[in-house]
Order: sequence, then structure tokens, then C-alpha cells
Amino acid sequence: MKIRFVTLGCKLNFAESSALGKELLLRGHQRASLSDVPDVCVVNTCSVTDAADHKDRQTINQLHRKYPNAIIIVTGCYAQLQPQQIAQIEGVDYVLGQNEKYSITQLVNELCDSLEDGVPPTGRPTGYSLEAQKIRVGNIREVEEFHGVHSADDRTRCFIKVQDGCNYFCTYCTIPYARGKSRNPKISEIVKDAQLALRQGAKELIITGVNIGDFGRSTGESFIDLLRALDQLEVIRREGEEAKGTDYRVRISSCEPNLLTDEIIEFVAQSRHFAPHFHIPLQSGSNEVLKIMHRRYTRELFAERVQHIRQVMPHAFIGVDCMVGVRGETEECWQDYLTFIRQLDVSQLHVFTYSERANTRMLEMDLYVVPKAERQRRSKILHEVSEEKIRAFYAQHADRESVVLWESKREGEQMAGFTDNYIKVYCPYDKSKVNTFETINT
Repeated sequence: MKIRFVTLGCKLNFAESSALGKELLLRGHQRASLSDVPDVCVVNTCSVTDAADHKDRQTINQLHRKYPNAIIIVTGCYAQLQPQQIAQIEGVDYVLGQNEKYSITQLVNELCDSLEDGVPPTGRPTGYSLEAQKIRVGNIREVEEFHGVHSADDRTRCFIKVQDGCNYFCTYCTIPYARGKSRNPKISEIVKDAQLALRQGAKELIITGVNIGDFGRSTGESFIDLLRALDQLEVIRREGEEAKGTDYRVRISSCEPNLLTDEIIEFVAQSRHFAPHFHIPLQSGSNEVLKIMHRRYTRELFAERVQHIRQVMPHAFIGVDCMVGVRGETEECWQDYLTFIRQLDVSQLHVFTYSERANTRMLEMDLYVVPKAERQRRSKILHEVSEEKIRAFYAQHADRESVVLWESKREGEQMAGFTDNYIKVYCPYDKSKVNTFETINT
């Protein structure tokens, strides 16, 4: 069968889709090209906001209109949280929860076997039953198993899933209900995945998950132990070739500020392989709102983390997640937040506009409700602050010597790559440079 994956949301979703797609290819199925008419469409959804849910529905509707005879399987966070709602969308054949999505290969094989000679007939297949099977969604909070994945989105980089789920239950968030409790594999298993990725040609590893700083909860290990192990991977070299700090590099994805310890920051600063790149969720610069959100830190602690990074890695890229318009964010809290974020020495903001999510505790609290138009206004302001910060960061690092990893994608007559501190640079296209490190002046 020809399969098309459509993935929305975070890098973790993309890594999981990639791994599932590879498994289907190994079982003899094909990846549908853009010019192909797929037999099966798999939609891996996001549900971080109402806007994400809307985009999921829009994507499903577009696929059904374009490929009316294709079997549509929907999975991911939205499928886990709202399976009945998705099942009622025209064209949807199966809804699989987060844990059930790992049975997609088996499901596709069953569908293929049920059709004569494994080839879908003209028109919608009728050789299988949807009754009592359409929704396959279990209680994700009861899931103990961990499904590890590593996937390349380019010849240069590979995403490695090291953790899943979350135990924090912030008052605005549905992730614990969509992803389950915090769990992870053993470090030894992750090291095997990382070594395999390097043998397959990856030069950059990105460790990802839902709350990766919580790593070790299910194995009795620690996040810093994982980082140390990934800093000592074996690299196959030609005879006589010396070890270099740029054999490979590792980036850490989003890490909670209360879990980003001084020990981790110091380790990255002296590491041969870890990039000076941090992504830290702030969510609000108002301590009053942080309490309402049930976040596990104060803005003072957050500022200390940023200051420490700047002390030991002045050139580090620091990205920050910010949310605006949550319940309880009064005008006074907003102004307090805005003043704090303007003064914070970070590189870029990733701005989310709050939307009410069913089954979250924030809806049960008697709080000031920010009008939607005001939420959008505040979001626009933070986007403008972010633009100011990224321009200042780039200007600050002009003419600095950096190591860039060149990527395979051709952009006209140019090629692009990222420095260790996440600055995108360009040069004339040179095939021999693809997937190689080069020291340049930015």
C-alpha cells in the first residue's frame, strides 16, 4: 500500500511519524510521493491549543476531499484527547491513541491482507469492518511502556526520543492526559540508538521528549548521566585520523528551568560535543501568574539560569517559551511580565496565545478572563519583542568564528547550515560540503 504521513505539532511528533513510516517501509509498503494517490493517510495530530485542534480538523477534511478513496487513520494528542469528536469527521476510518499508534503497521497489514491480492480496488475499500474498531484509544495514564524512536529529518541531523509523558499537571495544560506519565528507556538503549544514527551518517543529534529534564524517573538514572554518556559516543574514523570536537554534536531540546541545574549548564559549557543552545519554558514573567499556572519555579530562578548560561557561555542561543492571555493575567500582571521579558538576556521567544482547554484545572478557578482580542494584542507585542531580541543576538555575533554544519537542501544557488549556537548561515552551493563541519566567520 502507498502511505502518506501528515504530521502536525512538535518535533517529537515528527520523530515518531518518521519511525512509524520506516517500519511500514520495512514491511513492504511504500511512501506515497507528492504525485501519488495514497491508499492510506496517517494524520499525527497536535492539541496544544484550540488553533492546533482546528488545524488538525482542517487537515483531515482537506485529505478526504483530495483523496476520497483513501483510508484515513488519525493518531496523536488530539486523537488521545478527543477520539469521539475525530471519529465523527467525514472520511476518518480509524482513531488511534498515543500508545495504540504503534500498532499502525499491524493495522495497515490487516487492511492490505483483507483486500484481494493486497491491492485496493477502485473506489473505497469494503473488505474490512469499522464497527467497534474505529476508535482504539486506551487510558494513557496507565501506560508504563516506552516506545523509543530515532529519526532523521535531513542527512545531517537525527532526533532521538529519550523521554515521554509528564507528571507536572500545570493548570492550563492537557499534555499529561495526552501523553501519559513520565517514562524513559535506559541510557544504554539511547546510546545504542545514538551510535546507530552516527553510523548512518548523522552529524547532529537532538535529544527530545515531553519533559526531558525529568529523565530517569522510570529507570533510576539521571539526565546528567545521559548527557555524559552522549558526550562519549564512539566515532568511526579513518586510519590515522585524529579525534575532533566536531565529529558530531548534540542539542538539548526544551528543558524545564527547575530541572536545568547548574551542573547541567556547567557540563554543556565544557563539553566537546554539546551545542551552546538552550530552550527553556518560561510561560509567564509574573510570579503571580506562575503560581496560578502551577509552574515549579519563580521568575527569579529563571533569571538566575539565564545569567549562569551567559556567564559560562556568552555566545549561547537561549530560546524561551512564553504564553500570553491565561486566566488571571490581569493588566498589572501583564505589565510586570512584559517588563521582565524585555530585560531578560535571551535570544528568541516562542509565543503561544492561551486558549481554554477542556478538563484543565484553570477552568475551575475563579480568575480574571483576558478578552480574546487582548490576548492577540499581547501576543503581537511579544512577537515584536522576540524580533528585537533575535536581531540583537545576530548583530552581537557578527564576524565571530563559529563551526557550521552544512545541510543538504539546496536553496537556489545557495546552501544553508547552522552554527553551534543556532545561527543560520549561507554559502554558494557545494555538494562536497554537505554534512560536513566548517569553521567560518558569521
